[in-house]
Amino acid sequence: MQDELIGYGEYFCYYPGNVSCTKEVRTPSTSLLLYILAGVSVVVTFCGNLVVIISISHFNQLHTPTNLLILSLAVSDFFVGVLIMPIITIQSIETCWYFGEVFCFIYTFFLALLTTTSIINLAVIAIDRYIAICHPLTYSNKITVQIGTMAVAAIWISSVTYSGTMILSGGNTEGVIGVDPCPGDCAFVFNSTWATIDLIYSFLLPFFIMTTLYAKIFLIAKRHAKTISTQQMNTLGKKNISKKSERKAAKTLGIVVTVFILCWLPFYVCCLLNQFMNLEVPSAVSWACLWITYVNSGINPIIYALFYPWFRKSFKLLIMCKICSPGSSLISLMSEH
Repeated sequence: MQDELIGYGEYFCYYPGNVSCTKEVRTPSTSLLLYILAGVSVVVTFCGNLVVIISISHFNQLHTPTNLLILSLAVSDFFVGVLIMPIITIQSIETCWYFGEVFCFIYTFFLALLTTTSIINLAVIAIDRYIAICHPLTYSNKITVQIGTMAVAAIWISSVTYSGTMILSGGNTEGVIGVDPCPGDCAFVFNSTWATIDLIYSFLLPFFIMTTLYAKIFLIAKRHAKTISTQQMNTLGKKNISKKSERKAAKTLGIVVTVFILCWLPFYVCCLLNQFMNLEVPSAVSWACLWITYVNSGINPIIYALFYPWFRKSFKLLIMCKICSPGSSLISLMSEH
């Protein structure tokens, strides 16, 4: 009889205050496989974004306004890998919350802060690339490293303000998004007002900004490509090389934005179905959509590795520990051509 009770207890999560929640039971092999996959995602996110952070911080040649925004994006993605993904790994696989109410509050705040910061970073990067490609004279004269630093500060201050207001105002106390609410569990939930605000502020508005600006960028880049004369040389040729580099950077960051949209769209579709249409989304589907959003934090450095030569060269220098040598910050990572 006691063995039956123990076996029965394995199907519930027990919390203080005599609260119990249904636990999704998985076979040991399934749990092991999920932990391995999650562990790989955490390591890739941690290491990839750490390389970006060290590279842009260390090498003087990478101290540009655009790279400061990429650095800010890498910092937010890095902390997603360090603070969020390990916790959500345990919660999603065990389907129980083991860390208490206070830690749940802290975890929820950083979850909102870091995801919001990543999204705003991408939107501001789109604005930066639009000005660089479509208004090059304005960009070269007015967009400085100091302006980039101020933009990064504004991004983090606005994200802290938004996330703090949402959490402290009780915006995450009613109506669930993505997970089944239980009195002892730690679920990231919104009331109807904040669900609408978050949908607009964290997805629809950035989505509109990024798609609109990148569409204009590619149209103008295509137009420039048609008008470039093969007769231009010397100074004009160098300007064309610079423009080509700018277009390549815009293309790479456009891929980053496309991946962002593909990763976040399933999550917000689940939000719409669950919050506004009262359709119950299966737990496994909800967790899968949530995990796809976090995988996005590890994909960005892979995109940089594929398209940015400076990332690959910097990675080699890090592996060979050459950044510890005197004057290593002055090493050229980008070819003049």
